[in-house]
Amino acid sequence: MKERVYLCIDLKSFYASVECAERELDPMTTNLIVADLERTEKTICLAITPAMKALGIKNRCRVFEIPKNVTYIAATPRMQLYIDYAAEIYSIYLKYISKDDIHVYSIDEAFMDVTDYLSLYGLTARDLGQRIIGEIYDRLKIRASCGIGSNLYLTKVALDITAKHSPDFIGELTEEAYRKTLWNHKPLTDFWRVGPGTVRRLNTVGIFTMGDIAHADENLLYHLFGVDAELLIDHAWGREPVTIADIKAYKAQSNCLSSGQVLSRPYGFEEGKLVVKEMTDLLCLDLVEKNLITKSVTLHISYDNRLNVPSAHGTAALSDETNADILIIPAVTALYDRIVNSSLTIKRINITCNNVMPEEYHQYNFFTSAEELEKTRKIQKAVLSIKNKFGKDAILKGMNLQEGATTRERNHQIGGHRSGC
Repeated sequence: MKERVYLCIDLKSFYASVECAERELDPMTTNLIVADLERTEKTICLAITPAMKALGIKNRCRVFEIPKNVTYIAATPRMQLYIDYAAEIYSIYLKYISKDDIHVYSIDEAFMDVTDYLSLYGLTARDLGQRIIGEIYDRLKIRASCGIGSNLYLTKVALDITAKHSPDFIGELTEEAYRKTLWNHKPLTDFWRVGPGTVRRLNTVGIFTMGDIAHADENLLYHLFGVDAELLIDHAWGREPVTIADIKAYKAQSNCLSSGQVLSRPYGFEEGKLVVKEMTDLLCLDLVEKNLITKSVTLHISYDNRLNVPSAHGTAALSDETNADILIIPAVTALYDRIVNSSLTIKRINITCNNVMPEEYHQYNFFTSAEELEKTRKIQKAVLSIKNKFGKDAILKGMNLQEGATTRERNHQIGGHRSGC
């Protein structure tokens, strides 16, 4: 079987680099953070420039953690601008690689299977990586780094670990090179999908490096991690069987539709219920727009973390497979009343419509008024039509105008952050 060759390109400090590009500044020498200072000093910086990282400031730090003697530019997040830049960069990828051979891992990172392109261009993988990241910089002034590997895991590790120490910001790994150069690398958390919890469990049995994992008793690893041990063992040896073609071909056995938000401050019981109703209403519109229905909805409420109490969690079964707000909102509201402690304050809300399916599979039952549901559906369709034509604020419900409501603010956000200035 032909050995694959992959690239993984990462846009360095992407949000901060975009803000610097817009100001014609160099992120390597400019102190800049991307954070919404109108919130609080506890606001997390979405990105900081490499210049600030060089001062020892951690990425994703909170604003108050930045040393007082460091002067910097604070850029308010502009998520739509970052999406526009990412789309432009994706168009550069498409100049060289088919979309069928590209897997967008995140807004600032993409994998590419370049196996069949190297002979076409008469280039090595390193040459092709240099050409692509060079064009990104020439056109948009965004710096990028590149990992090269014989499988997706090695490509990611080459990007995260090896490229950082390369003068051209390109790292390259084969299974042999990985075992030779990184089996003794520390800390283990530098490796893809190895978190602090995994490291703590490994350390308790005297395992501190990838080489240690590779030579450990497999029965011990399966006892510690269950089926996840298989992935850990494969990665310790530098193996990864999944390809981009496998990712493209994957179809989930079941699908869900979800919405979540972190509240700007701790909310009381009634305020929290209002936000839950707003979020559920928007999820119902999302189901209608996508021609989907659901049979159950799960609600997860996280209390203010200063309270140190477990979250509230529950699922409401619906009487019918539906996307109608007149059925779903009352069910979720009743669930909220049942599972949420009214004496505690709330900080995070997540709602999930489970096992969604195409609407054509729906059959009315004897206990639901088909006429009433059809009327509701027409209203929801009309609301969607108006919102799509005139904007999300074109139609608002009374609850959206109540104190503590969040829909109007979130209508102008992307991913919980401002879409633009």
